[in-house]
Amino acid sequence: MYIYGASGHGRVIIDLLENGQGVQGIFDDDPGITEMLGHTVSGCIPETFIFDHPLVLAIGDNATRKKLYQKYMGRAQFATLIHPSAIISRRAHLEPGGVILERAIVKVNCRLGKQVIVNTGASIDHDCVIGDFAHIAPQATLCGGIQVGEGTLVGANSTVLPNLKIGAWCKIGAGSLVLSDVPDGATWIGRGLKGQQG
Repeated sequence: MYIYGASGHGRVIIDLLENGQGVQGIFDDDPGITEMLGHTVSGCIPETFIFDHPLVLAIGDNATRKKLYQKYMGRAQFATLIHPSAIISRRAHLEPGGVILERAIVKVNCRLGKQVIVNTGASIDHDCVIGDFAHIAPQATLCGGIQVGEGTLVGANSTVLPNLKIGAWCKIGAGSLVLSDVPDGATWIGRGLKGQQG
C-alpha cells in the first residue's frame, strides 16, 4: 500500500500493517520528514504518479483527510484497514478508506462512511450511522441509534447517549457526556454545548 502522511497517524498505520509489510511508499508534504519507522518518506505525490497499489490517507485531521480524498479519488483506490483485534459485525457496512484500530467494536446494522477513523478501544453500538471523514477517538462510546455527521470528531473517552444526532463538522470534547442533539458545526464540552457546560 501507499501511505500519505508521515506523522503520528502514519506511524499507527505502518504498525497496523504488521511491521511495515506491504508498504510500497510513503508520501508527505513536509520536506523535512525523510524517514519514518525505517521507511523512506518521499515528498508530495507527483502529478504523474500511477497508483498500482491502494492508498491509505494516514491523516488524523478530518478536513485535511477530506481534501486529500477529493484530490486523489479519481486516481487511486483507497484501502480499508481493520486491526485483527477489532470486532466488526458481519451486518455492519463500511465504505472504503476507513481505519479501525485495536479493540474497537462496531455492532450490527452500523454504517460507516468513507475515510472514517474508529480509534483504539472505541465502541459503536447497534444501528449507528457515521458520516464520511468522521473520527471516533480512543475509548469513545456511541450507544445505539446515533447519527454522527460528516467530519465530526467524537473525543477520547466521551459517551453519546442513545438515539441522538450529532451534526456535521462538530467537536465533542474528550471525556464529555452528550445528552442531547448537537447542531452542525457546534462544540460540546462536558455536559453541554460550548458556553453551556454542565
